Amino acid sequence: MTERYVLDLQEVDETQVAVVGGKGAHLGGLSRIEGIRVPAGFCVTTDAFRRIMAEAPWLDDRLDQLSRLNPDDREAIRTLSAQIRRTVEGIAIPDDLTAAITRALARLGEQAAYAVRSSATAEDLPTASFAGQQDTYLNVVGPTAILQHVSRCWASLFTERAVTYRQRNGIDHRTVHMAVVVQRMVFPHASGILFTADPVTGNRKVATVDAGFGLGEALVSGLVNPDVFKVRQGEVVAKAIAAKQRAVHALPTGGTREVAIDSRRQEQPALTDAQVVRLVQLGRRIEAHFGRPQDIEWCLVDDGFQIVQSRPITTLFPVPETGDQENHVYVSVGHQQMMTDPMKPLGLSMWQLTAMVAMHAAGGRLFVDVTRRLASSASRAGLLDVMGRGDPLVRDALETVLDRDDFVPSLPGAGPGGPPTGGASATIETDPAIVTELIERSQVSIAALERDIRTKTGPALFEFLLEAFAEHKRVLSDPLSMQAIMAGMEATWWLNDTLQEWLGEKNAADTLTLSAPDNVTSEMGLALLDVADVIRPHSEVVAFLQGVEDDGFLDELAKLEGGTEARDAIQAYLDRYGMRCVGEIDITRPRWRERPTTLVPVLLDNVRNFEPGAAERRFEQGRQKAQQKEQDVLSRLRALPDGDRKAGEAKRMIDRVRTFIGYREYPKYGIVSRYFVYKQALLEEAERLVQAGVLPEKEDIFYLTFQELHDVVRSNQVDHRLIQQRKDAFRSYHALTPPRVLTSDGEAVTGAYRRDDVPAGALIGLPVSAGTIEGRARVILDIAEADLEAGDILVTTFTDPSWSPLFVAVAGLVTEVGGLMTHGAVIAREYGLPAVVGVERATRLIRDGQRIRVHGTDGYVEILP
Repeated sequence: MTERYVLDLQEVDETQVAVVGGKGAHLGGLSRIEGIRVPAGFCVTTDAFRRIMAEAPWLDDRLDQLSRLNPDDREAIRTLSAQIRRTVEGIAIPDDLTAAITRALARLGEQAAYAVRSSATAEDLPTASFAGQQDTYLNVVGPTAILQHVSRCWASLFTERAVTYRQRNGIDHRTVHMAVVVQRMVFPHASGILFTADPVTGNRKVATVDAGFGLGEALVSGLVNPDVFKVRQGEVVAKAIAAKQRAVHALPTGGTREVAIDSRRQEQPALTDAQVVRLVQLGRRIEAHFGRPQDIEWCLVDDGFQIVQSRPITTLFPVPETGDQENHVYVSVGHQQMMTDPMKPLGLSMWQLTAMVAMHAAGGRLFVDVTRRLASSASRAGLLDVMGRGDPLVRDALETVLDRDDFVPSLPGAGPGGPPTGGASATIETDPAIVTELIERSQVSIAALERDIRTKTGPALFEFLLEAFAEHKRVLSDPLSMQAIMAGMEATWWLNDTLQEWLGEKNAADTLTLSAPDNVTSEMGLALLDVADVIRPHSEVVAFLQGVEDDGFLDELAKLEGGTEARDAIQAYLDRYGMRCVGEIDITRPRWRERPTTLVPVLLDNVRNFEPGAAERRFEQGRQKAQQKEQDVLSRLRALPDGDRKAGEAKRMIDRVRTFIGYREYPKYGIVSRYFVYKQALLEEAERLVQAGVLPEKEDIFYLTFQELHDVVRSNQVDHRLIQQRKDAFRSYHALTPPRVLTSDGEAVTGAYRRDDVPAGALIGLPVSAGTIEGRARVILDIAEADLEAGDILVTTFTDPSWSPLFVAVAGLVTEVGGLMTHGAVIAREYGLPAVVGVERATRLIRDGQRIRVHGTDGYVEILP
C-alpha cells in the first residue's frame, strides 16, 4: 500500500485516529453529521510524520534517552525535548510531500487564511484528554508559511508539557504519532466552548455555553471572562453576562492580535438566548453521534454556527447503566467501605457476587441504587437516619435531591427490604457468649472453605466458588450476626444521645468503648507492637530490615542472629492477619502475605517509637480509662432526679456496647479471609492459563469479570484487546473523584455540613473520637511510606482495617472519607485517638509537616500558624 500523505476532512472519520490523530478523526466525524458545518480542510497524515522522523535516524537514540528520564526531572526533559523539537523543525520537507500539501491548498484556495492544528494519535481519547498538549496556529497565509507551521506542529509532539504528560500516564513516546489538520480560517463574530454536560456538577441534562467576541483564543488563554449560559430541556435556565473588554482578531496579513472592545458593546451578550438554544441543539446532535458528552469549540459566522473541534469530556464521573429512562439515585459503596480508589473488573464483580444488595459499577467504583427506598415514605426516614449517622454529607446530599420535588417519585406504602435500619437488636441478650459463638461459626465456615477448595480446578472450581459465594452471603446475613452488630451500634448512639441530654456531655461513648474486647482490627495493631518487641533486641535484624526491598526477605532473616525468632514472629502475624491490605475489598489488591515488605516501615516505626510491653500497657490503660469513665458517668447520673433509674439504664447500655462493639469489625475480617482463599485458587488457575499460553501474565485475570474468567477457563481463549481496553480504562479511573451521591442525570451531589459553631478557616468534618490533640500533620497516602514519630497526627484519604497498625503510633487522625461506624472511627475510639473524618480535601488543604489541632469532640481541624 502506498503512503497517503494528505486526506480531505470529508474522507476521514473517528475510526482513523491512527492515520489523522484524535483531532483530525473527530473533525472528519463531525463533518459527516447532518446539519453540522465544519470549516473545509485536509489532514497531513501520520505517514508524513513517520517519513520526516525517518529522515533523522539519530532521533531514535534521543527518544530512548527521553523515556529513561524521571517525569519529575523537569530540567532534563526541558533540555532534551527542546533539542528534539529543533531537530524536527529543521528537517527539510521532501519534495513529494511538499507537492501533496500544496496541491491540497490549491484546491481550497492557495492565498486564503488557514488554521494549522496539531492532531496526535494519543489525543482526545475517551480515557485521556490531551487538551492543550500540542500547538495550534491561526490565520496562516501562503504555502511557505503553512509548510513551516506543519513542521512546527510535528515538533510540538515534543513540547515539555506533552512529554511529561505521556511519561506520567505511561504512554511510550514512540507509539504516538503526529498528524496535522489544515483548515480554512473562519473570522467569527463570536466564539467559545459548549459543554454538553455541566462540567462542574456532571449533570448530563444541563449544557453550559461559554461565549465571547472574536476568536476563541481570548477565552482559551484566559484573556477575558466569558458570558456563561446554562441550558436545560431547550431553554436558558441561567446566564451571567461578563464585561468583555478585549477580543482576539485575525490580521489580513496573517497572525492574530488583541483588540479593545468598544465600551458600548462590552456588556452586550455575545449570543442571544435563541442562538444559545440553537447551538445546544447542534451540540446534542454531536453528542449523540459520538455517544458521550462533548467539549465543543464553536464559531458564529453570519448567524450560522461552525464547529472547529469536539472532544470527549474526560472529567465526568460515568453513570451506572440501567437500560431504562427512569430517574435513579445512587449512593457510593466506597465511602462506606473506606475504599474510594477504583477497583479492577475482577474486584468489582467478586464484590457484586458476594454483597447483600445489588450493586452497580461505574468509573471503577460501586454504587447502590436507593431510589425506591427514598421514594417510599415507609423506608425513607430509616434510610436517611442510617446514612446520616454514618456520614452526614451523604444524608445532606440525599435531602438535596429530595428537595427537587420532581426527581424522586413518591411511592405509597412500604419499600423493599434492605439492611436493617434499626430495631433488629431488640431480641438479643447482652451476653459475651453470643460473640464467641459467632466468631466460632465464621472460623468453622472458613476452615471448610479452605479444605474443600484444594481439590477444585478448571470449570469445577468456578461451580464450587458460586456455591461458596452463597455460603459467604449466608454467614454475612446470619440474623444473630446482624443483631450483634446493630446492638453495638445502637448502644453507642443511645449513650451519645442520652448522656448529652442528661449530663450535657458530648460523645461519651468514645471513652466508654476504649479497649473493648473481641475487636480483631484493634488486636491487629497491638499484635504488631508485640512483633516489634521480638525484633528490637537484635540490632542486626533491625539493620537488615531497614534495607529490605524484596518480598522474599523472610527466608534471609534466618541467617542473622535473632533472625529465626524475628521470622517466626512476622510469619505468625502474617498467618493471622496477612490476608489484609489497603483497599482490601478489591480482591486484586496485593495482600500482606503476598507483599510483606508493606509492613516493614510500620514495624520499624514501632521498634523506634515504643518500649517493650507497649501493647499490653496500651490495652490495659484503655480498659482502666473506660472503667473510670463508667464509674464517673454512673455516679453523676445517680445525683440527678430519678438518678437510680437513669444510672441503671446507662449501666445496661455500657455493658451492651462493650459486649458487642468489638464484633462490629469481625464480619469484614471474615470476608477478607474468604477473599484470600478465593484469590489463591483463581491465581493458580491463572498460572495454568499462562503455562498453556492463553495469557501472557497471571495478573491479566484481574481485568476480567468472574464470569468472563470462567468462560476463558472453559474455552482456553481470551480477548487480548478487551484486557488492554480494561487496563487503559482502569488507569483513567484514577483521575476521577467518586461522588458520595450520584444521580442518573450524572450529577455528583456532594452534600454539606450545615454548621455555624466552628471557628473561621477551620476544616469541618465529623467528630468520631473525642478529645483535642495538637501535633505535626503527616499526610500519608501509602501505608508503605509511613515514617512516624510519637505525637504525629495521621492525615489521609481513607483508612480501612489495614491502617490500624499505624494507629498505635499516632496521636490523632484526620481522613477525607468516613463515618461514625466505619473502621477508622471504631479503632480510633478503641485506642483513644481524637479523630475527625469526612474532611473534604484534607490531604490537599493540610500540608505534610504543618502543625494542626484536631477537635475530635466537636468535629473540626485547625491549621496552626
